[in-house]
Amino acid sequence: MGAELRDVRNMVVGEGMRLALIGVGIGITASFGLTRLIASFLFGVKARDPLIFFVVPLILSGVALVAVWLPATRASRVDPIEALRFEAGG
Repeated sequence: MGAELRDVRNMVVGEGMRLALIGVGIGITASFGLTRLIASFLFGVKARDPLIFFVVPLILSGVALVAVWLPATRASRVDPIEALRFEAGG
């Protein structure tokens, strides 16, 4: 109640991207730790190819941003009175 549209959108995007970036960080760390196992599944790419370790997390972060931005934009357009009426069952 009383929040600016920009603030609602930024809060939702910030929370979603925080979780996405934590996941990307865990994934990068795990893949560095498991390079011997990963090497047996790769064809034409080195297990520690810096381009892959840079581009794939960048693409995943971009997809996460779009996946968070769309609902955040929609949430920022909801009228608070209508949301309260819906929650109250009326």
